[in-house]
Amino acid sequence: MSDDSTVVHVLRHGEVHNPEGVLYGRLPGFRLSDRGEQMAERVAQAMRDRDVTYVVSSPLERAQQTAAPIAAAHGLDIATDERVIEAGNVFEGQRVGVGDGVLRTPSAWRHLWNPFTPSWGEPYREIADRMSEAVLAARDEARGHEALIVSHQLPIWIARLHAGNERLWHDPRRRECSLASVTSFHFDGNRLAEITYDEPARDLLPKGSGAGPRGA
Repeated sequence: MSDDSTVVHVLRHGEVHNPEGVLYGRLPGFRLSDRGEQMAERVAQAMRDRDVTYVVSSPLERAQQTAAPIAAAHGLDIATDERVIEAGNVFEGQRVGVGDGVLRTPSAWRHLWNPFTPSWGEPYREIADRMSEAVLAARDEARGHEALIVSHQLPIWIARLHAGNERLWHDPRRRECSLASVTSFHFDGNRLAEITYDEPARDLLPKGSGAGPRGA
């Protein structure tokens, strides 16, 4: 890597232990499942020869757990950045699957009037702004090297859409951001030159884990 090149890898955390199938969002107490821990180790193996000099994570437990083996492999501490936390959502802690849960309750429908903002959660624009700031801050911390951010599906996808000058409103089923996937922002100096995507733990993915309301 040249002195002017920096890569910021943004990693989605591994699978979460969530037997009730709720939208866990920012709630405490949701940690990685056994498979999620295997995913984190798999990513650490995949990145062990990368020039990672800075590791930063969302404050949520599942993200910190995912960051741990990668930071350890590079002899680094884990910094914490509130800007890469999961998106806020009014349905946090409830089941939101199609055909069951809170979305069958008429009182919940008042939150569904505007999918473009969206009306049920943190505005996409706010997510884009905070994630952009976090990616640029990580770039500056790792100038000429590589940084790793551990975050969550929706913030990562919004960061990717924003960086690519695409509309922020989208179909959640079409997000390319599976569990333990890595979305990488390649910078030439301050200029974003390329965005790449990888799934180091693809063989560990449960069916249907790539998107959906619980995949956070």
